Amino acid sequence: MTGEWLTAWDRSAGARTAAELFRSRFGAEPDGVWSAPGRVNLIGEHTDYNGGLCLPIDLPHRTYVALRRRDDDVLRLVSEREHAMWTGTADQVHPGADLGWAAYAAGVAWALNASSDLAPGVRIAGFDAAVTSCVPYGAGLSSSAALESAVAVALNDVCDLGLGGSDAGRAVLAAACVRAENEIAGAPTGGMDQSSSLRAQPGHALLLDTRDGTVRHVPFDLSAHGLALLVIDTRAEHQLADGQYANRRATCEAAAARLGRATLREIGAGAELEAALAVLSEPGDGEAQTTVKRVRHVVTEIARVEQFVALLDDGRVAEVGPLMDASHVSLRDDYEVSCAELDLAVTVARSSGALGARMTGGGFGGSAIALVEAGSVDRIATEIADAFGEAGFTAPVFLVADASAPADRDTD
Repeated sequence: MTGEWLTAWDRSAGARTAAELFRSRFGAEPDGVWSAPGRVNLIGEHTDYNGGLCLPIDLPHRTYVALRRRDDDVLRLVSEREHAMWTGTADQVHPGADLGWAAYAAGVAWALNASSDLAPGVRIAGFDAAVTSCVPYGAGLSSSAALESAVAVALNDVCDLGLGGSDAGRAVLAAACVRAENEIAGAPTGGMDQSSSLRAQPGHALLLDTRDGTVRHVPFDLSAHGLALLVIDTRAEHQLADGQYANRRATCEAAAARLGRATLREIGAGAELEAALAVLSEPGDGEAQTTVKRVRHVVTEIARVEQFVALLDDGRVAEVGPLMDASHVSLRDDYEVSCAELDLAVTVARSSGALGARMTGGGFGGSAIALVEAGSVDRIATEIADAFGEAGFTAPVFLVADASAPADRDTD
């Protein structure tokens, strides 16, 4: 059995495809084409909504948006993945509205208009947009944030918001994208995905401190060390708006409140964690024991991010594998967001020679990553695909992740 390989589009070709879709559906020229990447998180899972640290990189796989500003409040959205055009008006976009996929695009305009960071009197009205993408959908690689971020930089340009040229401005755009996903699309995610798509740099991982929104760009060039990051889309579809993600977030927030902390970030690993778990633990109470496991994952995962970054800073890239392995075990056993396909991908990658492997993204399906020697990529992918076939799973899709560029304009 062989898995499918997903190659990123050439950016000029992706931009042409989006522009052609716009012309065919709207009969006019777009003001331009903008694109934003999906992301893969190296380590730091389910820490972003707990005030913690995470370490994503941007993928070369991007979502392209051809967009044209309108002078009225009408919104028209088309996608290569959706047959019908979505048409509405700005006042139809609000929390609780059932907008389908359009929530991720129209919600960004709503959130920017609601932001206190826009200049007085500035308001985004209507627009037409056509969307194409090579970011795999439902793979836990943040296709939703890629769409939001591409729309955000497009609206920034056509409405002269002046936010795209600095990290501070891009942080404002990222915050609007998070509000769109949380309040309009109804997915209670943290801010890692949008921050990565808008604020990362090529050749670097983004160390994001979600407590204060600060970032540090950590050099991440695997090829210089003879390594590669293999991404395995298990094809077990990843969904965030089904209640499981929200349940875990609520558990963590309740635990922090009980411990008298603003977030779980304030709890250190080691003795401080053990003391906190003793407070939360109630023998014989299943719900309390679940809370203990959730808190233990978050606190130890934040510590793993710190250790991972320290190794990268020291140039000891090949030594991060055990931290990836430990992260997966914690996500599987304490946070309980893995699945059979993710576990199989990780197990086979490790037995085939990967230096480390873990699920990535929110879980409940989606993708795994494996740190491998560059010359072993094809062999390890084949062994994973064979194992999926033997298990009766859908054939996986593979890609190799290089730390790539953030959201930006592709055409004039």
